[in-house]
Amino acid sequence: MEEPGYWDHAESSQAGMKELSVLKEEAGVYKALQTQYEDIETLLEMGYEEEDASLIPEIEEELKEFQEKFEAMRIKTLLSGEYDKNNAILKLNAGAGGTESCDWCGMLYRMYTRWAERKGFSVEVLDYLDGDEAGIKSVTFQVNGENAYGYLKSEKGVHRLVRISPFNAQGKRQTSFVSLDVMPDIEDDIDIEIREEDLRIDTYRSSGAGGQHINKTSSAIRITHLPTNTVVQCQNERSQFQNKDKAMQMLKAKLFLLEQQKNAEKLSGIRGEVKEIGWGNQIRSYVMQPYTMVKDHRTNEEVSNVGGVMDGNLDPFINAYLKWINTKDEEEA
Repeated sequence: MEEPGYWDHAESSQAGMKELSVLKEEAGVYKALQTQYEDIETLLEMGYEEEDASLIPEIEEELKEFQEKFEAMRIKTLLSGEYDKNNAILKLNAGAGGTESCDWCGMLYRMYTRWAERKGFSVEVLDYLDGDEAGIKSVTFQVNGENAYGYLKSEKGVHRLVRISPFNAQGKRQTSFVSLDVMPDIEDDIDIEIREEDLRIDTYRSSGAGGQHINKTSSAIRITHLPTNTVVQCQNERSQFQNKDKAMQMLKAKLFLLEQQKNAEKLSGIRGEVKEIGWGNQIRSYVMQPYTMVKDHRTNEEVSNVGGVMDGNLDPFINAYLKWINTKDEEEA
């Protein structure tokens, strides 16, 4: 028989080993940057001494690579929030606009999965609802990886698309909106009281695009916390019990954040305000016609390569947000 506290000790040891591994990796990146910096200095000295202009392209390439790696490392130092290291749970909801908004929701879902692939993160779908004709009405998915929430918290808000609609026979420009909610996946048992009489638990059949996540039994779970009207859903697990367990974990995390929001200003940086999915509330606009531009309305970061952004190149916006929110916090302190 194991002595009391054995599993707690084992879990603590695993967490410690994981943290040590991360620190070793960061130290390795720092040493590699130091070596690359010294190599660039050596190349510069050689170029000056030998007056060899042929070294310039090599120096420029090395310098560009160094700057990119240095910037990525510097951005990591801004991820100091309480939940920044956690996995992230994202929920996309199509706004008014029918098929067009559902298609935009599907495009954003692809964008975030491509971003996760670039980072080496994994994506797990928790809940999925198809659009009536195309795209997605809503999807909840979890992004697993170091600092996933720290990066993705910048994406919470309303995303606006302007393009010539492929669903409009007259070829008119269409504006569509999709909201994104982002929360950290808090795995620890959260000390928050939830009364059974405050919950409404509904079961339904799992569904998904192309036959994915389909279950013949009503194993999917929707839990509504009546006092706050907070709704969470999960259909990805194999059994109703597992779906309920995951949904309760999500509900506790949401209620915990709401409670913090009442008591502390810092929560505005964790979950942010819930805004209407429509005009004037967007955090970012993606314009495909008559010109191409993606603009973040908080940081004024702009990228003209819309295709690259939709293919997962979100780092310019994420990095700009982290710098902006860090400067804002310093000014308020």
